[in-house]
Amino acid sequence: MTDLLRLSGISKAYEMDGVTFQALDNVSLSIQKGEFVAIMGPSGSGKSTLMHIVGCLDRPTSGHVIIEDRDISTASDRELAAIRNTHIGFVFQQFNLLRKTSALTNVELPMVYANVAPKVRHDRAVAMLAEVGLSEKMNNYPSQLSGGQQQRVAIARALVTNPSIILADEPTGNLDSKSGKDIMAIFEHLHAAGGTIVLVTHDESVARHAKRIVRIADGKILSDSGKRKRI
Repeated sequence: MTDLLRLSGISKAYEMDGVTFQALDNVSLSIQKGEFVAIMGPSGSGKSTLMHIVGCLDRPTSGHVIIEDRDISTASDRELAAIRNTHIGFVFQQFNLLRKTSALTNVELPMVYANVAPKVRHDRAVAMLAEVGLSEKMNNYPSQLSGGQQQRVAIARALVTNPSIILADEPTGNLDSKSGKDIMAIFEHLHAAGGTIVLVTHDESVARHAKRIVRIADGKILSDSGKRKRI
């Protein structure tokens, strides 16, 4: 078994109007390569803060974050940006697509930052959009796509750099039930192909698609259930 991600004693505190808010309190968690993990908790539980730290979007107040045997807790902003671009694929509830660019260009964007040659990134983006069933929509703008189709574009964008970890924050939160089921089927397919997925949700029906459920409240892990995949 290989630990792809390891959190050790992670705490995160915020200062607001002179008051300290403890978002995470001494959280330790390991995620192995090939796992599909759901992190569950109510609003304000700390689950989104945890995802932001795992995704190198925020830094812990204390503790260590280790991704593929590298301690990134004290990495520079430039180093964190490089890690985000090469190791982590993000899927957000709000899709976060550029409104004035096509689906194809949205998927190409991470490869632009990674200095991938234009033809290579075009070919990869075309292939990834085909993988999520959007070959006929690649030249459409987000406003010309349904919510489910926009989320498919976001998933293609997250996958196109072949990241080590997919982080999904409430990926079905803005979708109708059918589109939500279709998106979760894509995640199940990715997991079956060996992908490592960390999904943040408050929805039990979404969490049940994962093989392991970590429940968090008041900044602490309450339970961690589910068998880990052995490789």
